[in-house]
Amino acid sequence: MSGKSGSRTRNAKAKSAESSLNVYYRSLKDDILSGCLQPGFKLTTSFLYERYKAGIGTMREALSALQAEGLVEADLGRGFWVAAMSESDLRDVSVLYIEFEERAVVESVRHGGEAWEIRVLSSFHRLARLEALPREERIERSGEWLECHRAFHLELVSACPSPWLMRIRAVLFDHMERYRLVSQKHRPLSTHKRKEHELIRDAALCRRAEEAGALVREHLQETTDTVLKCAHHFLADK
Repeated sequence: MSGKSGSRTRNAKAKSAESSLNVYYRSLKDDILSGCLQPGFKLTTSFLYERYKAGIGTMREALSALQAEGLVEADLGRGFWVAAMSESDLRDVSVLYIEFEERAVVESVRHGGEAWEIRVLSSFHRLARLEALPREERIERSGEWLECHRAFHLELVSACPSPWLMRIRAVLFDHMERYRLVSQKHRPLSTHKRKEHELIRDAALCRRAEEAGALVREHLQETTDTVLKCAHHFLADK
């Protein structure tokens, strides 16, 4: 009995440590993506502990994971800092992201079953309710909209059968999301995204895979072009 009890205790501790790491990793990542932590900001041990109350081991694991994703940079002897942003990087990321997102949507529409249809419809409904709100209320609930928007695009590609495509797509999504979020305060609130989302939903649920992919490409390219127009406000290079 004592052996089983000890094993359960070790498992519980391991799960608790993993949960703490995930919470810390997610919090730090969200602060980087939102621009709360600006490019080049030094991620010192004292700052990380004061802000996130994480131990040194947890810090290093999370920072290493974010470094692998390209959101954190490091150098021997200099520590960690938030990865740089630039117009050239934005152009590079956007081209690749749009390409992989379109491909993932096409494959997902081709392979998705009934459960996928329900998830897409449900996520669209939550997003559409927010997008139908008056401008002032939409701004106040921007955080909620962000989660619903992310969920809708994720459900669209969730039936894609390629694990590698989904892995690459996830990394590119985060980097593109970072540029989109940081640029928000420099560009006007879009008034036509709701209609674009409706068209994408209809094409996906009617199993028009190529059309759905093309609509997603247009949707993402328009956002990229808008971000690029105001890039001089928040990016160093031209």
